[in-house]
Amino acid sequence: MRIQSSNLAILMLAIFLIVPAGAETAQSTLKIVCTTSVLMDPATYIGGDRVGAISIADPTLCPHLQTDIIPNRIQLNMDFIKDANMFMAYNDSNDQRYNMPAINDFMTANNYGTAEWMTISNPSRGWNTPTNSKLLAAEVEGWLANKDPANKTYYEQRYNDYAKSFDAIEPTESEKKQLNQTQVIVMLWQKEPVEDWLGMNVVNFFAPEFALNGTKTAARVVDDINANPEKYKNVTYIIENMQSGELAKGIEESLKDKGIDAERVIFTNFPGSVEGADTMAEVLNHNKQIVL
Repeated sequence: MRIQSSNLAILMLAIFLIVPAGAETAQSTLKIVCTTSVLMDPATYIGGDRVGAISIADPTLCPHLQTDIIPNRIQLNMDFIKDANMFMAYNDSNDQRYNMPAINDFMTANNYGTAEWMTISNPSRGWNTPTNSKLLAAEVEGWLANKDPANKTYYEQRYNDYAKSFDAIEPTESEKKQLNQTQVIVMLWQKEPVEDWLGMNVVNFFAPEFALNGTKTAARVVDDINANPEKYKNVTYIIENMQSGELAKGIEESLKDKGIDAERVIFTNFPGSVEGADTMAEVLNHNKQIVL
């Protein structure tokens, strides 16, 4: 009996000693700080349960309009940011001017070290088409695999599933036919997806005052409508960009003054900015459905 009890005690001790060793080797979660939800979306999906990610910029606003709120968002997430494993940026002009410097200043001011940024190879490419979103996601998958090679296969599988979500929202043949016959005026940031992905007929486009040296403001488009009303007679939609504010009210009013019953609609380009569009694929599908 004593021998059996002794053996049982040894077995229990062995189990007790094994548990901490197993806990130490358990999968740890990568903490990722993203400048915007455009990066947080693929990082979260592809990373799955190996990743936790946050976005610094508010998805409902253009990043260059957030200089007053980004420091507050950083403070709210300081416990996450201070010991993050990865920092991801699109590295476009907004990231370079606002988001990345704010994070860098926070890290330096608090002696938390230096943020080593993973940045997109071609920040001028944009992300508002399925093709570009897949290219972005492929870079994110590569960063994750390099950081955590033990889970490379896991990330590759998750990326493949993520890419398929964009295949599912491509326009059908009947949708393409309808879209190809639809004439629009569109905000500059949405011109590429409207023209190259949805295949709509862009009659003209508009942009903020700071873009293109102020040559394509909404007021300039209004001037062209007044000078060439026939050019716009079949326009169905004026497409705004949510994060850029309401720029095209005057365009809509000018068209209606000419008897052209065009509707002003609002696209978005950041996941999490509108209900039901929490992923990039859902964002693009949301935009497509508005004009069908």
